[in-house]
Amino acid sequence: MKRSTRRTFLKSAAVGTVALGGLPRASAAPGDSAEIPASVPLRVEGVHGYADAHSVVAGGTIRFHLSADVPFRLEVVRLGLQVDDPSADRVVHRAGDFPARPQPIHPGSYVHVASGIRSTPRGLTLECWVRPWSLERLQGLVTQEDKTSDAGFALGLGAGGYVGLFLGNGTGPDEVEVHRTAPGSVVRGRWHHVVGRWDGKQKEIWVDGRKLGEWPFEGPFVPGRHPIRLGAMGENGLALRFLDGDLAQCAVYGRALSEVEIRHRAGSAGLVPAGGREVLGNWDFSEERGDRVGDRSGRRRQGRLIHHGTWMIGGPSWDPDVPRFGDYDPRKDPRRGHGLRLASDDLYDCGWEPVATWRAPSDSEPGVYSARLRYSSEGRDRQYDIPFLVRRSRRRTPASMLVLCSTNTWRAYNGAPFGIWPDSLHAVIGTDGLPNSKGDPPAFCLYRRHAAGQGTYQVGLRMPWPVAGPYVLYGGPTRYSHLMRAERFFHTWLEGSGYRYDVAADDDLHRSPDLLRDYRVVVLNGHSEYWSLPMLKGLEAFLRRGGNLVVLSGNSLFWRVSFDPTGTVMECRKVDAPGNQMLPSERGESWHSQDGLRGGLLRDCGHPGWRYVGLETLGWNNQGNPKNFGPYEAVSTDHFLFHRPEETGLQPGERFGQGMGGALPLANGHEFDLRLSTLAGLQELPAPPGAVLPQDPPGIVPLANGIIPWKEGGSAFDYFFRPIHPRTDQGGEMIYWERPEGGRVFNAGSIGSGWALASDPKFQSLLRNVLAHFGVPRPRA
Repeated sequence: MKRSTRRTFLKSAAVGTVALGGLPRASAAPGDSAEIPASVPLRVEGVHGYADAHSVVAGGTIRFHLSADVPFRLEVVRLGLQVDDPSADRVVHRAGDFPARPQPIHPGSYVHVASGIRSTPRGLTLECWVRPWSLERLQGLVTQEDKTSDAGFALGLGAGGYVGLFLGNGTGPDEVEVHRTAPGSVVRGRWHHVVGRWDGKQKEIWVDGRKLGEWPFEGPFVPGRHPIRLGAMGENGLALRFLDGDLAQCAVYGRALSEVEIRHRAGSAGLVPAGGREVLGNWDFSEERGDRVGDRSGRRRQGRLIHHGTWMIGGPSWDPDVPRFGDYDPRKDPRRGHGLRLASDDLYDCGWEPVATWRAPSDSEPGVYSARLRYSSEGRDRQYDIPFLVRRSRRRTPASMLVLCSTNTWRAYNGAPFGIWPDSLHAVIGTDGLPNSKGDPPAFCLYRRHAAGQGTYQVGLRMPWPVAGPYVLYGGPTRYSHLMRAERFFHTWLEGSGYRYDVAADDDLHRSPDLLRDYRVVVLNGHSEYWSLPMLKGLEAFLRRGGNLVVLSGNSLFWRVSFDPTGTVMECRKVDAPGNQMLPSERGESWHSQDGLRGGLLRDCGHPGWRYVGLETLGWNNQGNPKNFGPYEAVSTDHFLFHRPEETGLQPGERFGQGMGGALPLANGHEFDLRLSTLAGLQELPAPPGAVLPQDPPGIVPLANGIIPWKEGGSAFDYFFRPIHPRTDQGGEMIYWERPEGGRVFNAGSIGSGWALASDPKFQSLLRNVLAHFGVPRPRA
C-alpha cells in the first residue's frame, strides 16, 4: 500500500477507482477488433455530437453519436431555402425524446505494451530520449506500474523538470521505492537522454551522460503484472499522466548498464538501437506510421500506439531546419532518426456509442441535412446541429452538376469541439474556435495548437464539429461566413432557380477519385482550401476528359492533406504560411506519416492549385469590417459569357457582386485569389534562392477585377507567401479558362462570391450563362 512519500513523486489529483473498461477501437488498424486499453475518463459538460460519416447515400444508414447531460429531442432535417431561419428547414425524421446520456472521452496518446516484464532481473536499466513540451506536472516515460501497487517500475518527469525513478519491492516503504533529481534536470524543448539504473545495490538517475543522483536499494525488486506504457503511467488499471513530449529510442535492459555504456549511449544521439541478450524491450519508432510499434529486442514486446500520437518528427540527432526549396528526402537522410510525439490531449475519435440511427429513404433529395437536438439549458431553449450530407441514390440518374462541399476545411477550423455554445444561434466563431468547456477537453485544430504547445498535424473526423453548424458566422458586424453557411447561399440559389444538383463531401472524393466522371459540371463552393492528392487526381482526370469546373471559392486548393487507412483522421503539416503549426525552422517535420510525402502548401508539394483552377491566393481582409469588403468591376464585357444566352447588361467598369446600393453582401472577401501574372506584379522582393515564380498558363481570360480596400485592413502575400503591401485596391480576379490539357474553368476567385451571388441579379445572369455554356441550361419556370 502506497504512503504519502510515494505521492511526492506521483503528485497529482487522485483519480476515481471505478474502471470503465476498454474503449472502442478508435485508433485500431482496419480489421483489428481489439479494444483500446482503458484510460482515465474525462466527462464533458453540455450537449455534443457527431455523425459516423460526413455523408450517407440515399438508402443508406448513418449513426449519431451523442453526449448530453440534459434530456433532448432529436429530429433530422433537410436545410431549407432560408439560410438563417431554422423554421424553414424540412423535418424528414422525428427520432423522439431521449433522456440525458453523458458519455466520457479518454484523451491522451501513449504506447501500450501488453507483455510486460514478468521475471525478476538481477539488474535493470530504463532508457529513453525525451524532448518535453511541458514540465508542469508528473508524466510517464518508461513505466510498468500502478499507483495502487508496490510492484513495478517507473521512469518519469515531474513539475519543474525533475526526473523520478520508482522500483517496487512489493511491500514498501516508499522511501525505498521512489527517488528523484532536482528540478531543472531536463528543460522544455530540448532532447535529453534519460536513464534509470539499478545494479542490485543502488539506484541511479542519469541525464545526458551525467549521473544526477544515487540511492541505496538492495531490493527485492518485484516487477509486478502491469503492462509497459511508454509515455504514460497507471492507476487503478487506467492509463493516465500522459507525456506531453517527444520520445525516441526507448529500451528496458535486464542488467545495469555501465557508466561507459551510458555515456556512449548518450553520445549516439538515439541512432543506435539497444544491443545485447539482456535487452528486454527496445522501441525505436522506425515504423513512422500506423498504430503498431515494433520491438527490436526479439522479445516480441510489440506495442500499440493509442490515440495516434504524431509520427515523422525526427530524432535527437537531427536538425529539422531543412531548406524550403530543394530535394530533401527524409528517406535518404541518415541523421534523421526517429521520434514519436505524444500529447495528453490527443483525441481523434470520441469512441461514443451511437444514440440514434437513421436510414435515409432511397428517394431522399441530395443536399445538406442536420441531426438537430432541441433541449433546454440554463432557462433557455436551445438547438445543436450535427450536419451531414445525403448523396444521391445509386439508382437515381445523376444531375448534371455536382457541388463539392468543403468538409476538409470545416474540419480544419474545428477549434474546441466540446466548447461552450453562446446564447445566440448565430455564433461568431473565429480560428480559435469556441471557448473551451470545463475540464479543458481537447480543443486543438489546424489553427489552434495542442494545450502543451505541440503543433496540430492531424484532426479526427469522429469528433463533434460545432464550427460546421449551418448558422455559424465568421464576422459579427458583417454577418459573413466562410464554412457551411457560406456554401448555403449557392445551394439555395440553385434550388430557388430550379437547378438540380448532387452533393459530395471532400472525403467522398478522396476515397473515390472517379466520383466526378458522372457529371458535366463540378462546383467548388465556399472555402475549398484543403485537398488530398487523390482529390487532385480525380479533378485533373475530370478536366482532361473535358469536364467543366465552376469555382465559387477563394484560398482554393491551398494546403495538402492526407487520410489514415480508416479515413477518419486527416493529416496536414502546415508550414511557410499564416496558420502554420510549425515554424520554418521545423520544416523537416512537414513530411506526412500517411504517405511519406512532403506536406504544407500544395504549391510547395509540386501540386500548385493554379494548375487546376487558374488562380492562386493573394490574402485576406478583415472579415468583421464591412468597409473592408468589395465587389467586382467588369473587365472583358465583350466576352460571350456576358451576353449569351442572356444579356447581363454589365458595362466595362461596372460594379457587380454586391447587395442593393453597393452594400453587403460583397463578393470580395474574406480570402481571394489572383492570376500568377497579377500576383507577380505585386511582388516586392526577388524570388527566394532555389525558387521559381511560375507564369500564367495559356488561355486565361480575365472577366472581372475584385476590389479590396486595403486601407481598411487585411494581409496580402506574394507567391512565396512573403508579406506585400498592395498600392491599389486589388482583390480577387474572376476568370474564364479553357485549359490546354482539357477542361474549362470559371473561377470567381473569392470565398464571398456565393454570398453576393444570392443578392445580385446581374451576377446571377452571368452565372446562368456560365452554366448554360457548360451544358446546364436554365430550368424552365
